[in-house]
This record gives sequence, C-alpha cells and structure tokens, in this order.
Amino acid sequence: MEPWFKPVADHALLVCFSETHDERAHARLVALDKVIAANPPAGMIETVPALVNLLVSFDVSITDHDRVEAHVRELLKAVTADKIAGQTRHVQVCYEAPFSPDLDKVAKAVGLSPEAVIAAHLAGQYDVLMYGFSLGYAYLSGIPDKIRIPRKPTPVRDVPAGSVIIAGPQCLVTTLTMPTGWSIIGRSPTRILTGDPERPFLFDVGDQVTFERIDLADFERAQKEADND
Repeated sequence: MEPWFKPVADHALLVCFSETHDERAHARLVALDKVIAANPPAGMIETVPALVNLLVSFDVSITDHDRVEAHVRELLKAVTADKIAGQTRHVQVCYEAPFSPDLDKVAKAVGLSPEAVIAAHLAGQYDVLMYGFSLGYAYLSGIPDKIRIPRKPTPVRDVPAGSVIIAGPQCLVTTLTMPTGWSIIGRSPTRILTGDPERPFLFDVGDQVTFERIDLADFERAQKEADND
C-alpha cells in the first residue's frame, strides 16, 4: 500500500493512498497526518486529510514539491496501517418529531420499525473520516448495513443546523442551515462548532463518535445551556 504523490498547483502536495475508500488506507493516512503534525517539513502551512488522500500545503518561498515529498517519504517509513484510536466524542440526539421528518420513511424503506432504526443508529460504530462540503461537516463512517439507504433524488432546502442525517454508510451532524439529500432522522444540541479558534471543531479526523439518545425536554434544556454559553 505505497502511496503516490501529485503536485497541486505550486503550493501543495497530494499524498494518495487509494483510488477508492479503504479502511486500511484511511488508517495509514490518519497515522501519517499525526506523524507530520509532530515533525512537519520546513515551510508547511497545514495538512488536510480526506478519505484516501492527504493534502500538504506549503509556503513556496520556503520549500517546493520535491523537498516536501522527500520529507513525507522519510516519515512514511514509520507509518503502519494499524488504526490509531482517537478520542471518543459523545453527541446527543433527539429522534422525536419534529426533528426526525424522515425517520418513518427510512423505517419503511428498510423494513424496520422506527424504534428499530433508532436502536440500530445508536449501535453504530462511528469514525470521523474527514471534513468537507461546509464548515464543520464531519463525515462519519459506521451506519449499520440494515439501515443504509441511498440519498434522496432531490435535496431538501433549509435543513436546520444540528440535524442528524444519514446516507449509505455515512452519518453527519449539520452545523449550518443547508440543503441536503440525506435522510433526517434526528437533531442534536451538541455543538460541533466550538467557537474556539485553537480548536474550532469538536471532532478530529480519526476520533470515534457515540450517539446518546435524549428526549424532547432534554433537548430543549441542552439547547438553552448551549445558547447561554
């Protein structure tokens, strides 16, 4: 599983581990990201991990593609495909109406009761794969097979922030009011955008997420506490 390298404009290098999503490739990518953070090449600005690629951006007045690639190749000698355990993050979710407009539709599509869909969602093993699409949108793997459904054919507008949405094998907690073609099964009062410039998001790539069920009263109480912070 040797990666290959692609220059991106004059200021970045893409380290590619696979053509398609692969758990071992992603584990190695996360491990490399952590190794680079501990021993960055001269002139590095930031790294951006995705599903199977790691982007390393740099200051062109200090370094270039060849030197960054040489540094990364040296670091790769110490990187394995073993999964590195990140932090476990707890996210509350309320599955009650009006926060779960698609729950009944999902249940009907997969041949389960709404309570069985909720139980399956709570039982999922979720890993933070990457950020993308919009601010703080953390893509989580781990939706159990029995509740996996495709995206909707037409997106829905004005989906509220905090919506817990699923599509295929992935789950996401929205952070902004946005359109989505994913199925909305609940809403969370847990803040993903922290407001801390040193740590703007609750999750790091490689973290694990556990969903915890709350009722409507608990949601409203948690929302008020978050609004008062």
